[in-house]
Amino acid sequence: QVPLVESGGGSVQAGGSLRLSCKASGVPGTPYCMAWFRQTPGKEREGVAMIYRSDGVTRYADSVKGRFTISQDNSKTTSYLQMDSLKPEDTAMYYCAAEMYWRDLDPAGYGYWGQGTQVTVSS
Repeated sequence: QVPLVESGGGSVQAGGSLRLSCKASGVPGTPYCMAWFRQTPGKEREGVAMIYRSDGVTRYADSVKGRFTISQDNSKTTSYLQMDSLKPEDTAMYYCAAEMYWRDLDPAGYGYWGQGTQVTVSS
C-alpha cells in the first residue's frame, strides 16, 4: 500500500473550485512537512504548496498564490489543498508528499508519495 492517499480530484470548468485531501496513513511518524506537487506528461514535477507541522507556516508557488490554500487537521496527518479560480493550466496530476524532517518545496527532498489524483480544468 502507498504511504499517502489523495482524493478530491475531478473535472471542473475554468473559474471553478476543487478541494484535494491527503491522508498520511503509511508513514513512520507524524510528518514534519506535507506538500502538494503537480505534473503533466513529459514535464518535470513542480511544487504547488506545503505546510509545516510545527507552526502551520505555509509556502506556495508564485503561480498559485492567492488562488490555492493548503491546510492541515489538528492531528497533522491530513492535508488539504483548496483550489479556487482554477485555470486550464492547472490541469495536471496532483501528488501529495510528506517527510519526517525539514524540507523545502522541492520534489527531490521527499521520500513519501501518494499515487496522485487527476485535476482537469476545461476552458
